[in-house]
Amino acid sequence: MKITVDFEECLKDSPRFRATIEEVEGDVCELESKLDKLVKLCIGMIDAGKAYNAANKQFVSGIRELAQQSAKDEVIESSLTKFAESLQEMINYHTILFDQAQRSIKMQLQTFVKDDLRKFKEAKKQFDKVSEEKETALSKNAAAPRNKQHEVEEATNILTATRKCFRHIVLDYVLQINVLQSKRRSEILKSMLSFMYAHLTFFHQGYDLFSELQPLMKQLGGQLDQLVVDAAKEKRDMEQKHSTIQQKDFSNDDTKLEYNVDTDNGIAMEGYLFKRASNAFKTWNRRWFTIQNNQLVYQKKFKDNPTVVVEDLRLCTVKHCEDIERRFCFEVVSPTKSCMMQADSEKLRQAWIKAVQNSIATAFRDKGDDSEKLDRKSSTSTGSLDSGGEPKERSLKGESALQKVLAIPGNACCCDCGQPEPRWASINLGITLCIQCSGIHRSLGVHFSKVRSLTLDTWEPELLKLMCELGNKVINQIYEARREELGARKPQPGDPRHEVEAYIKAKYVDRRFVRRPSDEELRSKVVSLSKQEKRLSGNSEHMPPKAPPPTPKLRPGSNASGQSVKSADSGIQNSADGSREMLATTPSNNSLADAEPAETPPMPMPATLPPPSPCKEMVFYEPKEYSPGLQLYWASCARSLPDMAEALAHGAEVNWVNTEEEKRTPLIMAVQGGSLVTCEFLLQNAANVNQQDAQGRGPLHHATMLGHTGQVCLFLKRGANQNATDIEEKTPLSIAVEAANADIVTLLRLAKMNEEMREAEGPYSQSGQYNSNSPTEMQYRKCMQEFISLQLDESE
Repeated sequence: MKITVDFEECLKDSPRFRATIEEVEGDVCELESKLDKLVKLCIGMIDAGKAYNAANKQFVSGIRELAQQSAKDEVIESSLTKFAESLQEMINYHTILFDQAQRSIKMQLQTFVKDDLRKFKEAKKQFDKVSEEKETALSKNAAAPRNKQHEVEEATNILTATRKCFRHIVLDYVLQINVLQSKRRSEILKSMLSFMYAHLTFFHQGYDLFSELQPLMKQLGGQLDQLVVDAAKEKRDMEQKHSTIQQKDFSNDDTKLEYNVDTDNGIAMEGYLFKRASNAFKTWNRRWFTIQNNQLVYQKKFKDNPTVVVEDLRLCTVKHCEDIERRFCFEVVSPTKSCMMQADSEKLRQAWIKAVQNSIATAFRDKGDDSEKLDRKSSTSTGSLDSGGEPKERSLKGESALQKVLAIPGNACCCDCGQPEPRWASINLGITLCIQCSGIHRSLGVHFSKVRSLTLDTWEPELLKLMCELGNKVINQIYEARREELGARKPQPGDPRHEVEAYIKAKYVDRRFVRRPSDEELRSKVVSLSKQEKRLSGNSEHMPPKAPPPTPKLRPGSNASGQSVKSADSGIQNSADGSREMLATTPSNNSLADAEPAETPPMPMPATLPPPSPCKEMVFYEPKEYSPGLQLYWASCARSLPDMAEALAHGAEVNWVNTEEEKRTPLIMAVQGGSLVTCEFLLQNAANVNQQDAQGRGPLHHATMLGHTGQVCLFLKRGANQNATDIEEKTPLSIAVEAANADIVTLLRLAKMNEEMREAEGPYSQSGQYNSNSPTEMQYRKCMQEFISLQLDESE
């Protein structure tokens, strides 16, 4: 309850005033006690929170150690790593929450108690002192005798001075009381409101973080059901095998349990033998011996490097040893040394001697064949996409992507509030964001901003290059061009969320700070971009091909003259060997084998092919009117991402149609310009990958005609319809076959077979979601990403 004291009442020093003063003093005393208790409880809460964070950090460290220990299991390792990163983010959010509690509750209320309540106590002391002096003066004045004039005058003077001092002190005291009563409300509410906003931010950040993590958790949930079923099945199989082996009778052939033969890995024999040392004591040690790759080696432990006993078995002999005290011994003799060994039984000794003799004979017989196989193996691996193993991982994740993006000028701080070290990005705008601004961007909807983590998500090369070609500095020059002119204040780190949210909505939704160009400025920009496009189109790299495209580095070279359509089909074996094998094993009613039999005779192609007729030279015509859509149209062809971003900020429709240029769209012009990153930028901003021009050709048609393999991969990856036909009833595949472009034929047929495999495999798991981690789908995506990465590397 707020208690105020009337200034006029205090001058009367009435009983009502004294009662009010007494009530105020009791209330302030109780307030001080409650505030001290609250501050102590806050300190205890902060200490407990710090202890919780410390224990939580140790728990997260344990998860990371478990993930490292499970490095061989990709599912467990990647899942635990992501969980540990997310939990570490939550620990950071907790730390921020406790820091805010310390600032808002502990420090703010302590300041109020130490400063304002201290002033109140000092004023109270002076008031009590002058009150006593006033009572004494009143009593002395009343007791002064009438016949003693000098005492009367002295008492009157003292009383007058005391009353004057009392009025001054009591007015100051009442002022201090009223100020304290007014301030206590604002100080308490201010500290508690700040603390509650800290909680709001904490839970909002946690919600955003786990919203990002939810798809992975759902995916793991679907996989977990299958893992439980598989584990139960494996347990039954193991129990059955255990029972079968336990019941098996090894009494007649127990020596086979003492050694192993693995012909697939080239192991002729392996098992335990006693070996006599070459020292003076001739001690015997039990070692694990292996006959492999024309050598006899042994090791003490599995992780030890094998010790070679015989370098080349062709140069040694083996014999029984009956002249020593130990049984079952045999000796392997080479030109430089001999090795005495002992088996556990006579049957084992005979098996080892036979294995050594067979290995010697095999080494002589296969001497010439081994070198031929080695040559063939090394030559085929260089021509395969997989290079004899897993393809090179092109996607970037975590710190690699973070370092590349933050190296762009202006990206080291949040684009909207300036918070240093941002960890989030808007991929369709090409900017970096802090955690608070990323949550606000996400609330705008994906049609305004698509948010992705720089540390938790995997970044494709084309998306990473898109981020590196834009950046905060470029985007702010567009979206904040009129901010200072309008007097708008840019948010700072630590500003209330509602202020930052209002600014971001004004910036990106309302586009309030974008400078609208005049008609003359727009015309000048469009003409400049069209001229820039002509300079680019003069480069032979972006002209329509007049001959079969040069052989990519991943495909063995072949002669362009006399190349057949079937040769293009054989490119599947070279560029996606693993996918071809998987796809070929699955029957399909509409498979390519039925449509194009293997015995079809090859179709001869001319040595020089004419350029595809649908590709026309870009000519700039004076349009009827200039618009942001026209700017986007020519900027896409000129490969100028800043001009494209500016056109979109000015309200350009991403699927704008140029009716004067055969209804071409910006995405089709981006194909003509030859830039894969430009296409990616338009697709991230909701460009229609299947929108056709007046000739019925979509972006996939144009990319095929121009021989842009990376763009073909990108459009297939984004759901382009490869079965669409133009007005001449031609599909992208038929155009690629006519141009004898083996790589694009390979990709289009591989995409078609992948669709058939999706239907044949039944891609939906128990959870009802599409199984994007099936072996076929993963191999297909790797093949596509390899071609995209190659085009990006060549453009650099």
